[in-house]
Amino acid sequence: MNPRTTSYEFMGPPGAFLVTLLTPAITYALYFECSEQAGGCPPVSFSAIPELITAALSSPKWWQSWASVEWWASLWDTQAFLMYLAWYIFCVIAWAIIPGDIVEGTPLRTGGTKKYKINAFPTLLLALGIVCGNIGLHGPESFTFLYERWIGFVTASVVMAVVQALYVYAASFLPGKLLALGGNSGNPIYDFFIGRELNPSIGSFDIKSFNELRPGLILWLFVDISMVCEQAVRRGGFANVTDSMWLVLAFQAWYVIDGLYNEPAIFTTMDITTDGFGFMLAIGDLTWVPFTYSLQARYLAFHPVELGYAWTAGILLLNILGYYIFRESNGEKNEFRSGRNPKNLKYFTTESGSKLITSGWWGLSRHPNYMGDLLMALAWSLPTKFDTPITYFYVSYFVVLLIHRQIRDDEKCEKKYGKDWDKYKKMVPYRIVPYLY
Repeated sequence: MNPRTTSYEFMGPPGAFLVTLLTPAITYALYFECSEQAGGCPPVSFSAIPELITAALSSPKWWQSWASVEWWASLWDTQAFLMYLAWYIFCVIAWAIIPGDIVEGTPLRTGGTKKYKINAFPTLLLALGIVCGNIGLHGPESFTFLYERWIGFVTASVVMAVVQALYVYAASFLPGKLLALGGNSGNPIYDFFIGRELNPSIGSFDIKSFNELRPGLILWLFVDISMVCEQAVRRGGFANVTDSMWLVLAFQAWYVIDGLYNEPAIFTTMDITTDGFGFMLAIGDLTWVPFTYSLQARYLAFHPVELGYAWTAGILLLNILGYYIFRESNGEKNEFRSGRNPKNLKYFTTESGSKLITSGWWGLSRHPNYMGDLLMALAWSLPTKFDTPITYFYVSYFVVLLIHRQIRDDEKCEKKYGKDWDKYKKMVPYRIVPYLY
C-alpha cells in the first residue's frame, strides 16, 4: 500500500534542501530589496543591472547582516506573531463551527474516499465582515499594521510552516498512515520537503486542504486591503486611492473569492490527490501566497501609480480574458470528471478505462487553465507599469511554476496511460499556449 519512492523531483535531496532555504529567503529578499525602507525598488534600465549586481556583491551589508545577531533578532516581532497565531486559530474555529456541506474526495488507493467540510467561503465572509467593520468604525489607519509589521508577519508564517511540516513528518510514521507515492523515499530531507503522508489529519480536520484555502489565501486578500488602507492614509482617504491599487485589489480579491466559492474544485487537483503535505506545501500556502503574491499592492502602497482610462480598460480586458479561459476550462474538466458532458466534448477511452478530452478548451492545449492563469498574472503586474522589473516577479515565477507542474503532470500521465498518452499528445500537441508551447 505504501511502496518506496524510486524517483526524485527537484533534483533529489540537494534540490529539496536548496528550495527549503530559498523559499523563505526570497520572500524576505523581495522586501529588503524592494520596499520603502530599502529606498524603493531597482530600476528597470537593463544597462544599470551589471552595476547593481557589482555593487551588491562588493557591499559588506549582506554578510555583515547575516553575521549579526541583532539583524536576525529584527526579523522577529512578538506582537505580529501573536496576531498571526490568533488569525490561524480563528480560521480553525471558523472551520469547526460554521456549518458546511460534507463532500467526498477522489478515490484513494485504499479503495475509500476522504470526506471534506466545505465552508471556506463563509469563513471569508465572516472575516471580511469583521475587517470591514473595523475599518468603517476606526478608519483606514486601523488596518495598516500588515504593512507596518510586514517582516514580523512573514517570520510568523515561516515559523508556522516549519512547525506544521515537522509535525506531519513525525506523525507520518504512526501505524496505518497512507503515504504519498512521491514522498516515501526514506531520505528525511527530501520526504520532509515533499510531504510523506498523503492526507495528514487530526480527527476530521484535514491539514492539507485547510491550509490550501484558508489561512494563507484569505490573508492574501487582507494584505491587499491593508495596502489600500496604507495608501489611503497617505493620500487623504479612500477617494484618493489610485486606480492601479483598486485594480490590483479587485483582480486578486476576485481570484481569492472565486477560489473559495468553488472550494470543491480543489479536491481534484494534484496538490490534494497526489502530493503529500510537507514543507513545500506548508511554506507555499502560509508564506509564499500571502507575502509574495501581494507584492504589487505593497509596491503601490509606497509608490502610487495613476493609470488613466485607456490603461485601466486594457488591463481590465486582459484580466477578464484570463479569468474566462481559467474558469471555463476548469468548468469543462470538473463537469466531465463528474460524469456530465453538457458541451458534448469529444474524448477517447484509454485501455485503462479513463477518458481523455480532445475538444473544447482541452482540445486547444493540455493545460488551458494554466494559460488563463498566466494572463491574469500579467494583468496583476501591469498596474505597476514599468519603473521596476521586481513587480513582475510573480508572473515570471508563475511561468516557471506552471511549466514545472505541466512537466510533472505529463510524466504522471505517461506512466499511467502508456502508449495511449502518446496518442493523446498527437491529438492535443500543445502543452499550455496553443501554437507557442
